[in-house]
Amino acid sequence: MTVDPICLRCRHFVDDRRWTCAAFPRGIPGPILVMEADHREPYPGDGGIRFEPRPEPETPPKP
Repeated sequence: MTVDPICLRCRHFVDDRRWTCAAFPRGIPGPILVMEADHREPYPGDGGIRFEPRPEPETPPKP
C-alpha cells in the first residue's frame, strides 16, 4: 500500500506505527492512505476532524 505523505504532514497524525490519527484512532482508512479520498473534505467517521497542516518549525535567523 502506498501511503500519501499528506497524512504525515497533518497535525492530527499519531506517529505510532499503526497509521492512526485524531479522526481515525482505530486506523486511517485505506482510501485516504492511497489518495483515493481527499481528507481535506469530509469522510465518513472522521467526526469532523480533517487534514490540517502541521505548523512549520521556526527556523532560527542566520547569523
